[in-house]
Amino acid sequence: MYEQTLIKTVSPIKKNIIKKNNRYKKWEYGYNKEYDVVVISKDGTIGDIVEIQNLCIALPSVTKLNKVNNKWTAIDLPKEFKNLKTIFDWETYPEQFKNKWYPYIDEEFERREKGYWFNNNNEPTYITGTHYMYLQWSKIDVGRPDYREANRIFYIFWEACKADYRSYGICYLKNRRSGFSFMASNETVNQATISKDARFGILSKSGADAKKMFTDKVVPISVNYPFFFKPIQDGMDRPKTELAYRVPAAKFTRNSLRSTLGDNNELPEGLDTTIDWKNTGDNSYDGEKLRLLVHDESGKWERPDNILNNWRVTKTTLRLGSRIIGKCMMGSTSNSLDKGGDNFKRLYDDSDVTKRNKNGQTSSGLYSLFIPMEWNYEGYINSNGYPVFDTPKVPESDADGLPIETGVIDFWQNEVEGLKNDSDGLNEYYRQFPRTEEHAFRDEAKNSIFNLSKIYEQIDYNEDLERKGFITKGSFLWENGVKDTKVMFAPNKSGRFLVSWTPDKKLENNVITKNGIKHPGNEHIGAFGCDSYDISGTTDGQGSKGSLHGLTKFSMEDAPPNTFFLEYIARPQTAEMFFEDVLMALVYYGMPMLAENNKPRLLYYLKRRGYRGFAMNRPDKVWNKLSVAEREVGGIPNSSEDIKQVHAAAIETYIQKHVGMNDDGFGNIYFNTTLNDWAKFDINKRTKFDATISSGLAIMACNRHLYHPRPKYEKKGLDLKLSRFNNKGMQSQIIQ
Repeated sequence: MYEQTLIKTVSPIKKNIIKKNNRYKKWEYGYNKEYDVVVISKDGTIGDIVEIQNLCIALPSVTKLNKVNNKWTAIDLPKEFKNLKTIFDWETYPEQFKNKWYPYIDEEFERREKGYWFNNNNEPTYITGTHYMYLQWSKIDVGRPDYREANRIFYIFWEACKADYRSYGICYLKNRRSGFSFMASNETVNQATISKDARFGILSKSGADAKKMFTDKVVPISVNYPFFFKPIQDGMDRPKTELAYRVPAAKFTRNSLRSTLGDNNELPEGLDTTIDWKNTGDNSYDGEKLRLLVHDESGKWERPDNILNNWRVTKTTLRLGSRIIGKCMMGSTSNSLDKGGDNFKRLYDDSDVTKRNKNGQTSSGLYSLFIPMEWNYEGYINSNGYPVFDTPKVPESDADGLPIETGVIDFWQNEVEGLKNDSDGLNEYYRQFPRTEEHAFRDEAKNSIFNLSKIYEQIDYNEDLERKGFITKGSFLWENGVKDTKVMFAPNKSGRFLVSWTPDKKLENNVITKNGIKHPGNEHIGAFGCDSYDISGTTDGQGSKGSLHGLTKFSMEDAPPNTFFLEYIARPQTAEMFFEDVLMALVYYGMPMLAENNKPRLLYYLKRRGYRGFAMNRPDKVWNKLSVAEREVGGIPNSSEDIKQVHAAAIETYIQKHVGMNDDGFGNIYFNTTLNDWAKFDINKRTKFDATISSGLAIMACNRHLYHPRPKYEKKGLDLKLSRFNNKGMQSQIIQ
């Protein structure tokens, strides 16, 4: 049975407080700092509070509810409006006719502004004003859009991005054929037709794609708006480069002036608002001021164009000083990482609402949203707009009345199973129709030196485990804050460690002191691998991260064998903080560590603190063959080509035996960051893959007997000094 995790109802505000403020209509549209909730209600009241991708959003309370139909039904434009194309046509009709239809027009404007409640499958359902305009008044390639629950969630999240003064907009990771281009075009026209002195821009993966979106989507939606939503337009009815809502220029004559003047002898007022598109480039829209920027296919910008560089430029078009005056609606599926997907992934990761700076903004300024494919897959959405996740027990049909006989999850898994022997085909299918963020950023298989099929099998398996709490995030702390005593592990959402196993109390802090030097007491259970760094700061403010991995081996203790139990990939503010983190992990688990010694500060740090016994010597040399530095602090160099090959071979062997599906079930490595690092690993650019370096060293540390040098013994023949004789003739002769 599928359990959805995309949207859930939460209760961050007590009901009596909601009720009290609703009575006086005190809830203001926007971000409520006191309760850390974004209010998208515009009538002063709130009802349910939903959480979408870690963002809490307060919906309006239920007001008018259309109970005529039990699902969304668009209403046709009244027949009386058939010949009304512009506001000028309306002005020619008698007042009696106008007075009859003013309430209808006012209600449409109110729905556009505040949203709309309707009954759907006996459930009160709220859609935002923008969503209402999309369903009721937008013309797409198939006519009117169908109602989909996935689109409702998207528009609610988008409304929160608009309401939140901290947000620059949305970074939407989508699946193919989800309707984003039409929804973005709808929002462009919707906002442009009510905004004065504003500019709206469109970018895509190429100038031709941006132009096509403008001519095939934006312009038709604008042309087909009812007259009461359509402002005065300048230029052609179906322009190719710019859609301008302003008073057309004209040559004034006595007759034309008389016909143009209104009742007060004033010229009609235009919006002076434009919509246009630009060719794709890093500096597109540089120096301009935008109310809305639509970024379509932003995960498909290929070199030399760079979506990251463009966003750094266009972000400034949406603000005046510190004040955000415009929003960005960005959405895309992702290309493979080396074809533009990597930059989009960085932008998406930088848009996580749980990671904010001191100004309350994400690193990119955007808010990330991912809607899995099962919510929005053609043919598996029923007549009420809900996705059919599991195979239905009673007959279901889609919006066109066609039967839905299986669930979308079963269909997707069948497609995946059929592509198991085609790695690149499978990865492309994952990117086009992802069920997880990992799927969406799946890379091509052709460049990997490891078995990608097994790696991705494990990644998919781990996605389900994350919901079951197999991994705990936390920090290590010295007991009572006193160093070199006992270490404790404390679960903490802001911690830098991810752990899947902790030892029993009797095995915790198992440290043995010999001749004043501390040694690990659980060396028989497992070991750590570490990729360290020496310098606290870097010129670009980034630099490689410190990485630590813990791995068990087979033992008689109560510990899972051959399991990566700890992952640490971070760069704290100072190198000493990283060193202390590593030391505490070693002490807590009582296990030794094999680290690269080309960056020796960590190893010297351990020695100064009395923990030289925790730093393993390189396993491929005996003691008397070690260099002076290696005898002093331990570690293994990374410059030798032999070491590089041995390191890669160690990971390859581990993957073959303990990753993905095998005879005993699935493997025991639950850290997808490490698995993805293995998938992308390039042995010629090792410094970019911190997780691969440290995890490979952990494997080598646990199997160090395989690398121990074996001296060659030359066997010499035994000389017994026996003479040989020639026995021909009467007397034997010694053979000289």
